Amino acid sequence: MRRNRWLLWIAGSLFAALAVLAGVAALLLHRAEPYLRARIVAELEEHFHARVELDSFHLSLLNGLWAEGRGLRIWPLSQAEAAQPLIQLDEFRFHTPLRLSLGKPLHISVVQLKGLQVHLPPKLHFGPLTAGPEDASAPAKPATNAALLRVDLDTIECSDAHLTLETDKPGKLPLDFAIAHLTLTGINTGGPLGFEAELTNPRPVGTIHSTGTVGPWKTEDTGESAIAGNYTFNHADLATFKGIAGILSSTGHYQGTLRDLTVDGESDTPDFRLTHFGNPLPLHTRFHAKVDATNGDTRLEPVDAILGHSHFTAKGQIVRASAHAAPAQTFTGHDIALNINVDHGRIEDFLRLASHSATPLLTGAVVISAKLNIPPGPAPVHERMTLDGNFSLDQARFTSKKIQDGIEQLSLRGQGRPEEVKQIDPDSVRSAMKGDFHMAAAVLTLPGFEYTVPGATVQLAGTYGLEGSALNFSGTAKTQATVSQMVGGWKGMLLKPADRFFKKNGAGVELPIRIEGTREDPKFTLDFDRLKITASAH
Repeated sequence: MRRNRWLLWIAGSLFAALAVLAGVAALLLHRAEPYLRARIVAELEEHFHARVELDSFHLSLLNGLWAEGRGLRIWPLSQAEAAQPLIQLDEFRFHTPLRLSLGKPLHISVVQLKGLQVHLPPKLHFGPLTAGPEDASAPAKPATNAALLRVDLDTIECSDAHLTLETDKPGKLPLDFAIAHLTLTGINTGGPLGFEAELTNPRPVGTIHSTGTVGPWKTEDTGESAIAGNYTFNHADLATFKGIAGILSSTGHYQGTLRDLTVDGESDTPDFRLTHFGNPLPLHTRFHAKVDATNGDTRLEPVDAILGHSHFTAKGQIVRASAHAAPAQTFTGHDIALNINVDHGRIEDFLRLASHSATPLLTGAVVISAKLNIPPGPAPVHERMTLDGNFSLDQARFTSKKIQDGIEQLSLRGQGRPEEVKQIDPDSVRSAMKGDFHMAAAVLTLPGFEYTVPGATVQLAGTYGLEGSALNFSGTAKTQATVSQMVGGWKGMLLKPADRFFKKNGAGVELPIRIEGTREDPKFTLDFDRLKITASAH
C-alpha cells in the first residue's frame, strides 16, 4: 500500500515537472521569437546591404523545431525609398530536429517559400558582400552570438512566385514570368545553385520545365549572372500572337549569362496557320539563337525550318516592343525582322498558308530570297507583314483550268503548232517565272517578272490580293512563231504578208496579254481575232 503511494507521488511529480518544463519552453520560445526575428532581419541586411522588413516570426516545438515567418520585404539601400521592394515574400517556413550541439550548425533540410515576388531593375547595386578593411580608430566589434547559431541549409522550395525583369532600353517593356514551382539546391557550396523550375512563359503562353545551374549571382548587375540548363516547352499556344495559331512544343539547351544566352533547340508546330486564312501546315525548326533573358530580345543565327514540303533558313532578330495605334492605345508585342532564304521550296506551301482555299493558285519548285518585317500592332499578321525580295519558280502549273488552258494555247501557238491546241493535255505544259516582289497590306505586288513557256516569253506586272484573291496583271507575250504560224491553216497563209509588220526585237510576234478576275474565276486574254484584223489593216 505504501509502495503504491510512492509510485503515485513520483508520477505526480514527473507530470508536474513536465508541465513546468513545457511552460518554461513556451516562455523561452515566446521570448526567443523577437530575438530570432531581429537576427533574421540583421543577417539579411548585412548580407544584402539592404533595408529589410519582417512582419511576423513564430516558433513551435511540436515534433522538432518549426519556424514560420510572414510579410518579408527587401529594398536595396540604393532604392530604400522606392515604393516597390526588390523582394516580397508572403510566408516562409522550415523544420529541423532538435539536435543542437555546440560548434555544429543547425541542419535544415528544406525552407519552403510561398508567394515570392522579385522585381529586378536593369542594373542593381547591393554594395559589397564582404566587408572592407576595418577602421583602426573604430571600436572593436563585440563578439556576436550568431556564431552560436550557424545554419546548414540543403534546399529551398518556392511556390507561386513571380519574377519581373525591368529594362532601361527606351521603348522596351518589362518581362514577366509566373513560376509555379522552383527548387534550389547547393545552397551551402558557395558556387552555382542547382535549380529545377516550372514556369508559365508569357508569350507564347505555355509551360516550361527547366533544370540547370545559376550563379554565382552578380549582385552588381544581375544580367551578368551565369546560367546553364536544359528545357522542355510544351503546349505553347501561338494564338497569343495576334494573327497566327498552332500548338508549339520545343526542347533545347542554353548556357551563358542572363543577358547573353546561347540557345540551341528544336520546335514542332503540327498545325501552324495564319488565323485569318485557317489552312494549317506542319512547321519544324532547328535553331541557334542568342537571347537576352532580361528583356526577351532574341537574335536568330539561324533558324533551319521545314514548312510543309519547303525548306528555308531565317536569320534576324525578334525584339519586344510596343506600338501606338492611337493616343490612348498601346499594343505590346514583338518587332520581327528576318532575312529568309528558301533554297528548296514548293510555292503551293506558301500560297496555301496565305489563302482561304486549300487549293493553291499555283504549284511548282520555288527559290526565294526575301526580307520579312512584322511590327507590333492590333492588326492581323498578314496585314502588318511586309515582304521584299526576289524569286524563281520552275515547273510551274496553274491549278485553274482556265489559266492553264490559256498557257497551253500560248505555248503551242508560240511554237507554231496551233493545230495541236485541242489535243495536248494542258497539265503537260510547264512554265517558269522569275522576278522581284513586294507584299504589304495583304497585297502581293510584282513590279515586273518574266514568265516563260515553250515557244513564248511573257513579261507581266501587277498585283494579287490575299483578300478575295483578285488578279490584275498585264504585259506582253513574245513568241517564236510569226502571226501566220500562230494562226495556221488557210487563214495563216493569208496572213503571211503581215508577218513582217509584227516581228519585233527578234520575236515572231509581240502580243498584248492580261490576267484579270479572281483566282476562282480568272480571265486570261489573248485576242487572236483582233490581232488578225490589225494585221489586215497593215
